[in-house]
Amino acid sequence: MPNLYDYTVTNITGETISLSSYQGKTLLIVNVASQCGFTQQYAELEQLYQDFKTRGLVVLAFPCNQFGGQEPGSNAEIQQFCTTKYQLSFPLLAKIEVNGEHAHPLFKFLTAQAPGFLGSRKIKWNFTKFLVDSKGKVVRRYAPSTKPSKISKDLLKLL
Repeated sequence: MPNLYDYTVTNITGETISLSSYQGKTLLIVNVASQCGFTQQYAELEQLYQDFKTRGLVVLAFPCNQFGGQEPGSNAEIQQFCTTKYQLSFPLLAKIEVNGEHAHPLFKFLTAQAPGFLGSRKIKWNFTKFLVDSKGKVVRRYAPSTKPSKISKDLLKLL
């Protein structure tokens, strides 16, 4: 059975990154979108990252256009939006799919490890969050409506 560190991802500028490079770090993995009602969560995600990065937190944001077409831009446009409007400093990854036959294998893994309501393996909307401990174990899944600031308590237990 694969573990989190077996996966590779592509960052927003096209570089391949092995998730094994994050071993020993606590991860908050989020599917994001620039034109969503939850887009303002970028600010809280950045604040969470600033507050806890020295203690080992890394936020990984994966843009996705599968929910209402709320992430229509190119990777370059997404990067420009995130750095200009929200001054994001955590890793922004290339746009992916999180559901269906073309879903990124990482999200297939995450949803298998932390199913949603009634055991669903689907992502319901943008800004679904997965908290992963420093050993690569998926600890918890959070609904899109869960504000990142509300995750601090769970983060502190892992850092």
